[in-house]
Amino acid sequence: MKLLLIEDEPLVAQRLERFCREILAGGLEKLHSATTFDQAGAWLAENPVDVALLDLNLEGQDGMELLKRSVASSFHTIIVSANTDRALEAFQYGVMDFVPKPFTRERLAQALERVRSPGGRAAFAARNLAVKKAGRVELVAIDDVVYVQGAGNYSELVLAGGRRELHDKTLEKLETVLPADFERIHKSYLVRMSAVKALHSAEGSHYEAELKNGVCLPIGRARYKELREKLQ
Repeated sequence: MKLLLIEDEPLVAQRLERFCREILAGGLEKLHSATTFDQAGAWLAENPVDVALLDLNLEGQDGMELLKRSVASSFHTIIVSANTDRALEAFQYGVMDFVPKPFTRERLAQALERVRSPGGRAAFAARNLAVKKAGRVELVAIDDVVYVQGAGNYSELVLAGGRRELHDKTLEKLETVLPADFERIHKSYLVRMSAVKALHSAEGSHYEAELKNGVCLPIGRARYKELREKLQ
């Protein structure tokens, strides 16, 4: 795992680094620390990162703008901050967890485990997804998302009305922050189950989900029975 720590208090940064090294042990591939948002941005522009641990207040600067850029990116974000009054706001952007200061080793381990565990989900489902458009970040309300289609290392959000937006996260990573109403019906699709009209089976073990908007999407053979039970 490649980590980026964004923290301007030296003692806190040292504690974070020590705990991360102890918790991840051999699973830690690289760890880099930044003390300003500019440093963090420069590192992210040139280096792949799996998880960013972000303080929301660095040298008096508000970290929400960096947070928006972070959650629009391919990596997961964990907030480590004393600004607990902003936890709900942070979760709405799709962070994996919010670790309040002062933090313990156990609480940090819990947050990192959400990222490491297969099928692990964020502490709270996101209400918005951030997408990059023409050098800026825009928020897309998850309530507007009908389904998500995998596109290699990216995902395509398909919204009510048919509009599509490209997101930097893979399907696997989006699955961890979306509400429970979204199901992985196929290796290439995440679908809001309330948007499903019916499930169909055809000869040759071919299965489809018919959406209320008329779109039909493939269903993986292993998922059909479970999805049919959920719709009943």
